[in-house]
Amino acid sequence: MKILDRYLAGAVINGTLVTLGVLLPLVGFFLLADEMDDVGENDYQFADALLFIIMVMPRYGYQIFPLATLIGALVGLGSLASRSELIAIRAAGVSIGRIVYAAMKGGLLLAVAAVAVGEGVAPIAEQKALQWRSEAQSGQAMLMSKYGFWARDGSAYINIQEILSGAHLRGIHIYEFDEARRLSRATSAEYARYAAGTWVLEGISRSIINNEHIETSRIAQAAWSSLLDPGLLKIIVVEPHALPIWGVLRYIRYMSANGQDARSYEVVFWNKVIHPFLILAMIFVSIPILLGSARTGSLGLRILSGVLVGIIFYLISRTSAYFALLYGMNPLIAASIAPLLLLSVSFWVLKRVG
Repeated sequence: MKILDRYLAGAVINGTLVTLGVLLPLVGFFLLADEMDDVGENDYQFADALLFIIMVMPRYGYQIFPLATLIGALVGLGSLASRSELIAIRAAGVSIGRIVYAAMKGGLLLAVAAVAVGEGVAPIAEQKALQWRSEAQSGQAMLMSKYGFWARDGSAYINIQEILSGAHLRGIHIYEFDEARRLSRATSAEYARYAAGTWVLEGISRSIINNEHIETSRIAQAAWSSLLDPGLLKIIVVEPHALPIWGVLRYIRYMSANGQDARSYEVVFWNKVIHPFLILAMIFVSIPILLGSARTGSLGLRILSGVLVGIIFYLISRTSAYFALLYGMNPLIAASIAPLLLLSVSFWVLKRVG
């Protein structure tokens, strides 16, 4: 039985890898076509756009992984069915449950690999890609680190701890230097917002430094003349679904502590929690699709059925997410509706086939 389990699991894994090999270049082509609108902006050239697409591809691969797993299981197991190997396996007394169990073993390995890429590699690669593209398009030197966002503004260096949006910042530190490259002024602000074409700092603490002493003052609000472009900051803000799961959780805690609505982040958080189980669910769904059409359908028809199921699942999951945001639905329930509905239908079909 162990040999059979490895054989079926290998078919699922190989089918998924082949599917990813087809889908990822297709996704990359459309992303590159969209990116071509920005080519030629300052130092941003075609080679830069191509490298940017390569760096963000892990996140898109993670997003389409459940669909790729569904199609891959249909391709891998379907090839066995087309050679009558599945019929021979069942004729040998192997139950449908055992076939599902063996396929799930391959799915578990795929889920672990997907989580490692999607929650480990993808967020870091995308953050670097956004930073690098922003520098090429704007000509401004920028740095994202664990201490926040750094940028140069003339003779001043700016540190921003939190970019809430392109026009709203938190934890701003401005260090200004004189012609002798000595620190002449240090300004800290709790909050900054961009309005009417200028930056406004709030909760300001300012220190003026000279050879004799340091003058410190506190100001409630003041205008800030800076070349820092709010549109540029908006570009490098990572969307919730592109953050690692612990980053999303940190944002939820921060927004809740400050009395802000964190439901959009909560929906993303629970979608990320469910994502690995969704990969396994897609493999389970492939079995009734495969067996239900084993006698009458071709491999192409089974793959088409899998694509349609994947599209329907995506539409239902997106609709439930919007319902959670519009009508205050529990985020966990909203994230679970589509997978539970999919599994329920699959159990029903599998029972009829069995």
